[in-house]
Amino acid sequence: MEGPQGWTELSPFVEYSDPEAAAWLAAAIDFGWSEPPALVRTSVRVNATVPAVTAELVPETLARFPGCRTAKVKVGEPGQVLADDVARVAAVRATLGPEGRVRIDANGAWNVDEAEHAIHALAPYDLEYVEQPCATVEELAELRRRVKYMGIPIAADESVRKAEDPLAVARAGAADILVVKAQPLGGIARALSIAEEAGLPVVVSSALETSVGLSMGLHLAAALPSLEFDCGLGTASLLATDVTDAPLLPIDGALPVRRVVPTLELLDAYAATADRTRWWRARIERCYRQL
Repeated sequence: MEGPQGWTELSPFVEYSDPEAAAWLAAAIDFGWSEPPALVRTSVRVNATVPAVTAELVPETLARFPGCRTAKVKVGEPGQVLADDVARVAAVRATLGPEGRVRIDANGAWNVDEAEHAIHALAPYDLEYVEQPCATVEELAELRRRVKYMGIPIAADESVRKAEDPLAVARAGAADILVVKAQPLGGIARALSIAEEAGLPVVVSSALETSVGLSMGLHLAAALPSLEFDCGLGTASLLATDVTDAPLLPIDGALPVRRVVPTLELLDAYAATADRTRWWRARIERCYRQL
């Protein structure tokens, strides 16, 4: 969609309900039609993202993120075991070297006991933090109490972006870091408000968005007064293609903060079918009624 401020994106996952997807629509409208916030930086350092690949594929995966000093490693994948996670994280550490930063993301896959065991197994690889190791705020709080002596911070993602109250995790003392995403939280202004009220360090991240959607996240990251951690906004490197011939890809580990204009030929080449277009239009209309 193109608004007065430029191009914007609506990309909730297909399985999301209309009330949940409505927040993504609010974010798209905000980015396309509202005055952007004041920016305090012109570029944002980003992390590499390592899916649940085998250890042998880690070097070529990291090569898609030139200059990135930080890697977020997916763990807890269904159908895999902890030994797979250990091998993958060990390969990331070996590739990045001792000065690299390694964080892991379990997407809430573990219970408290499993998470505690996994953190002990992965701690030798010098973890920057552990993202969403358990699904619920209560589990995160219990796990944080158990592993606090290890000095490995706990970050909350799904407990922020998918919660009715995104500040509950901060009030419960269940996390040291918040992962914030512009689209699921309803836009840049609301995400900035949540970050300020929570009073915790934040990491700005993305889902699998095109460069148009990533631009929204970059503007959020660039508007934060403090940005201690590298952000998860380099995910265009994982896409087979994009909607622009000037995609947001890391250069020396960072992305420039800029608006993105799609390339018309690419929009035409990857246009949805007529049936799918009707499906999306109907979904947008339903979501708009939720706002």
